[in-house]
Amino acid sequence: MAEPSPQASITVTAYQAFEQAYQWLSTYVFVDVLGHPLPPCLITLQRRRDTYGYFCRDRFAHRYDGRARTDEIALNPDLFPHRSDKAILSTLAHEAVHGYQRWYGKPGRRGYHNKEWALMMEMIGLMPSHTGQPGGRKTGEQMTHYIIPGGAFDDAITALVATGFRVPWQSGLPGALPGHGGDAPPPARLRDKTTFTCPQCTQKAWAKPTAQLVCGVCRLRMRA
Repeated sequence: MAEPSPQASITVTAYQAFEQAYQWLSTYVFVDVLGHPLPPCLITLQRRRDTYGYFCRDRFAHRYDGRARTDEIALNPDLFPHRSDKAILSTLAHEAVHGYQRWYGKPGRRGYHNKEWALMMEMIGLMPSHTGQPGGRKTGEQMTHYIIPGGAFDDAITALVATGFRVPWQSGLPGALPGHGGDAPPPARLRDKTTFTCPQCTQKAWAKPTAQLVCGVCRLRMRA
């Protein structure tokens, strides 16, 4: 195997692209259209099955400053291969609307995509639709969107791409090998219990199969 060639940190280039896009959206879409910059958040790549991305409020806490917390926007790089950079960034904008609404509006109950969220989406140039196609419902529990041609988002990202911007890294490719290492298995006392997972932030808990658990962060019922 050849030695890796010197290059900028892969971690930096991967995440820097999304930070650049987030700040671009803040300046040229959210401030211009909605009146406020996007709030700070931590953007992560999470290979969560069957979702383009998600928003989770107060997902991270500073290890040495107990008062400091931040929201998370997660994007799924396994679903990047068959999407354009503009489509990938539309998911970033979709989740950014959740963060914007958290600070400047009134989010729906337990992650529900309400009418205010839908209006914000339309204003920035993304049409909410539960099918991702024209005519779909604009509100609900599980929502996606499509890009409005000539809308604020479309124009802003066209301008960003014209500067040479690219989403550099993706996963979900054929031939990828299974992961190595990882954490140790759960203690023996947990092995006879059911794993429950939050449908939004994927936080896990273990309990007897009949337990009724609610995620303390997202306030959603956890699924066995």
